[in-house]
Amino acid sequence: QLQLVESGGGLVQPGGSLRLSCAASGFTLDYGAIGWFRQAPGKERVGVSCINKSDGDTNYIDSVKGRFTISRDNGKNTVYLQMNSLKPEDTAIYYCAAITTPVKGMCVLTSWRFGSWGQGTQVTVSS
Repeated sequence: QLQLVESGGGLVQPGGSLRLSCAASGFTLDYGAIGWFRQAPGKERVGVSCINKSDGDTNYIDSVKGRFTISRDNGKNTVYLQMNSLKPEDTAIYYCAAITTPVKGMCVLTSWRFGSWGQGTQVTVSS
């Protein structure tokens, strides 16, 4: 079974930075995709970014382009989300999730396509 564990969340002031990690263990794969989703209180879960595990193609929602960067370290079975210039509206629980079937090209931020999910890590941006 595939297990995903998020870490790196915390409290940061507006304009600050955080680096989230998503570590995979168990049935790790050389293909598929890892995505980051977030859910703020009272709002639905939305996709933030994803990366194709095979070729490194990435995708971002418009609101984080230029501020967030997703990357991978296949040797460590870990995906990172570097978040810079954080805004209060970035406050949410951040989840990583995996697509465990082959993905061609750019991954898509559609939650139902992701079959494995981590427990989440809280990110709070506040002064």
